[in-house]
Amino acid sequence: MNYIPRLKEKYTKEIIPALTEEFKYTTVMQVPKLTKIAVNQGLGDAIADKKLIDVGIDEMTQITGQKAVATKSKKDISNFKLRRQMPIGVRVTLRGERMYEFLDRLIAVAVPRVRDFRGINDKGFDGRGNYTFGVTEQIIFPEINIDKINKIQGMDITFVTTAPTDKEAHALLKQFGFPFKNQK
Repeated sequence: MNYIPRLKEKYTKEIIPALTEEFKYTTVMQVPKLTKIAVNQGLGDAIADKKLIDVGIDEMTQITGQKAVATKSKKDISNFKLRRQMPIGVRVTLRGERMYEFLDRLIAVAVPRVRDFRGINDKGFDGRGNYTFGVTEQIIFPEINIDKINKIQGMDITFVTTAPTDKEAHALLKQFGFPFKNQK
């Protein structure tokens, strides 16, 4: 028997009918869906210390369950001592089963571990149905061992959806259980 992630099953059984009723879609293909989650971590200090990139790749791989890749600078900036093609960050793009697994861990485990958590701000929509928010510490993820951390880093998490408007994308993420701060 094949394993189906919990949120993928929830999407097909609960979210599609709820969004169809709310937005009066005529076909299932109109219902917005999550296409990918992009996790990005900028490591500007890696210019001086090359080991930070390796540590960032290891941490991001542990958090997402998928091998992370280093991002490289596109041009020279002399004020920052930055040269073209220098590694300055780490990123992962999650799709399919891993995307749903990461989303489940993010909503159920990691986000509630944020200090003084009162909900996630819903101002991160881009006007095309995509949502981005930042995490200030990587230690909110249970996969990270706090004792082995030498520097606390933040990261950006972007949810790319097929929703044509921000209102529909907000409704989709809300149905997944995203803890938004205030309602639209």
